[in-house]
Amino acid sequence: MEKAVLTNSISFPSLFDQALRRRKDLFESLHAEGTNAYRLFHGIAEGLPGLTIDRYGSLILLQTFREELSPAEWDAIETTLRENIPGPVVIAYNHRGRPKAAAARSFEGRHRPRPESSADLRCREFGLEYLIRARHRGMDPWLFLDLRAGRRYIRKTVRGLSVLNLFAYTCAAGISAASGGATDVWNVDFASSSLKIGRQNAVLNDIGDDQFRIIEEDCLPVMRQLAGLPPGVRRSLKRKFRKFKPRLFDLVVLDPPAWSKGPFGAVDVARDYPSLFKPAVLAAKPAGGRIMATHHLPSIKIDSWIDMLKRCAAKAGRPIRSVEPIAPESDFPSFDGHHPLKIVVFEV
Repeated sequence: MEKAVLTNSISFPSLFDQALRRRKDLFESLHAEGTNAYRLFHGIAEGLPGLTIDRYGSLILLQTFREELSPAEWDAIETTLRENIPGPVVIAYNHRGRPKAAAARSFEGRHRPRPESSADLRCREFGLEYLIRARHRGMDPWLFLDLRAGRRYIRKTVRGLSVLNLFAYTCAAGISAASGGATDVWNVDFASSSLKIGRQNAVLNDIGDDQFRIIEEDCLPVMRQLAGLPPGVRRSLKRKFRKFKPRLFDLVVLDPPAWSKGPFGAVDVARDYPSLFKPAVLAAKPAGGRIMATHHLPSIKIDSWIDMLKRCAAKAGRPIRSVEPIAPESDFPSFDGHHPLKIVVFEV
């Protein structure tokens, strides 16, 4: 078995105490604005690469991305968490590596999820409520905490505007837009299970169907049609897709996964981000429309990515007028100043 994640000369209790102290002012600020969902420990920048600890209201979620925790390590971390986090909490642990089937069964045997790990809980961000569950059919949590800075920007800048939320997942960006006063929010994703959570989030926050639209379709043909482009569907492909007339939005949120493959083609942001960015640009209103684009791969440098997208927009006839990078908030520290998640707002 590989070395455990906590093989480190400094104890986890000490590292965790330092992490909490660094976040003290941030936590006070977040609590004051109605937020109880944030990262408690960001291992890659705080001494234990491969380990993250997030708080989602009453849920404390540990995740490992390299080696899994041993039972002794899990017990030690749980003890430290309960000593430092007041109030009743649910503590759950997910290993995000990709073990072989036998190893996965072994992991489940060592870390049997407690019943509350499968319960629907709630957390808050900016006073809005979101469903969260430690264990579900997918890998990712239902609310991405590193995107809070982007959702903050959306909520503050969309009053009276229209928003297109692409690769919407559980619609958190759309919820932020609707609560910020956007008049018309479209959320597009092909995953029905994720959109189901988005619908429930809308209900939790009293957001009505007249303002908030969910479109269960592959993003590629939808965004291309809205941009006035051919849907890009091969003639040999007999799969049906919904027809949309061209339409322009004040803000387009483009938050694609690093890689995915669907019936209408592959999303590969490392090799072909412009194929996504071009229709997003063309679906934004000229002379003031904005595109909030994200890139999740740490290997991609933000400056070269921005330059590539500026060339793409110019080639599409919509040159970029301004660029505004948005850094993740301080519960996601970076040891070198280069955050893996890149969030940039482009104005055309």
